[in-house]
Amino acid sequence: MLKEFREYIEQNGLIKGNEKILLAVSGGIDSMVMTDLFIRAGKETGIAHCNFTLRGEESQADEEFVAKYAADHNISFFSVRFDTRTYATERGISIQMAARDLRYSWFEKTRKKEGFDLIAVAHNLNDNIETFLINLARGTGITGLSGIRKTRERVIRPLLFASRKSIEDYSRNNGIAYREDSSNADTGYTRNKIRHLVLPLLTEINPSVENALNDTSKRLSDINEIFTAFTGSLQEKLIRKDKSFLVVNLEKLNPFITNNAVMFEFFRPFGVTSPVLNDLMNIISGQTGIEIRTGSHRIIKNRNELIISEIAPGQNISWNYNTAGELSGSPVISSVRELTITDSYRIPAAGNTACLDREKITFPLTIRNWQHGDFFFPLGMQHRKKLSDFFTDIKASLIIKENTLVLVSDDKIAWVMGKRIDDRFKVTDKTRKVLEIKMKP
Repeated sequence: MLKEFREYIEQNGLIKGNEKILLAVSGGIDSMVMTDLFIRAGKETGIAHCNFTLRGEESQADEEFVAKYAADHNISFFSVRFDTRTYATERGISIQMAARDLRYSWFEKTRKKEGFDLIAVAHNLNDNIETFLINLARGTGITGLSGIRKTRERVIRPLLFASRKSIEDYSRNNGIAYREDSSNADTGYTRNKIRHLVLPLLTEINPSVENALNDTSKRLSDINEIFTAFTGSLQEKLIRKDKSFLVVNLEKLNPFITNNAVMFEFFRPFGVTSPVLNDLMNIISGQTGIEIRTGSHRIIKNRNELIISEIAPGQNISWNYNTAGELSGSPVISSVRELTITDSYRIPAAGNTACLDREKITFPLTIRNWQHGDFFFPLGMQHRKKLSDFFTDIKASLIIKENTLVLVSDDKIAWVMGKRIDDRFKVTDKTRKVLEIKMKP
């Protein structure tokens, strides 16, 4: 198996040169065999262990077992304990999803802090097959049927070539100790249902079902590379970034709307799943203003466009600035200049820059969210207008409205930021000094 291990790493370019590898080691058979193989391959490694505190004394014994192994083999050891149940409850996610989030986040922090190049996890060929069947049962696109990836960013999976049986044989033949996780027998978990109940039935139909499913997953992975390149180029052509959100051109997307496979992969990065896809198709053909929310994004129909924004906790902004210098340090401001008017001065045409009569500005200035009931005198108008009506006039989408800030001087809106200044603060032929404020893009 050591020969296959080395060949798999080399053929797939998992490790380059003398890169240092942080091994994710639970103490189970897969991770202990992986650790042994790395030691025999002569790679520089460290061991990282997560204690999820889900199995009481058993979890504690796992941690002690891995710590002793690291000490016996003179390998750097790093460990952490998580209150996994509380984390899952607070976020409304499953224990399995919570554990996954926690471990990968901690692995990456540890990798950076301790100077490792890569993180190695011990998924094997059978894990890949189980993932394929789980995704198939739940409904997925071609990516979900492509199996577990060999690499993802700094994470490598050097055991994907090895079946569970070959790992068990290697452990037995080389006297590798490991810890049994009692939860692996619990068929209350979806993966264990597949492993202990579904696969044995499929094996009765085809004794070589594991090889057949693995080969199918590989072929789909190859197809997915081509398909991903296609949808990626489509995204580049049809999606433009506009500040904090993305805009999809529906007229250009129209030739592909009837192709569910293309639509699924096109919108998958924005949290669109199989059940959500039908809702997405409905808003595409629906009226302006209707929206859907995925687990991670909000998608709104706006005339011939879709506006996509990440879902983030609501933020009430109200920042006060006592001087122009303080204002220049605002997280949404790129520059502030106080200028004396000269014959050569020209007001910038860019909408993200406001030129205000300095003598009409009273500090402190406030940058805040706009509020219902707010009004101002749009540049060029002598009567006031509610901001809600102004947004209607300029055909602002819901996303734009929600993300618009206002600059307030002495309880008067001087600038609807990025949109229009107030006529009362405009530069005139009597203006001697200008306060020029530029927003960050």
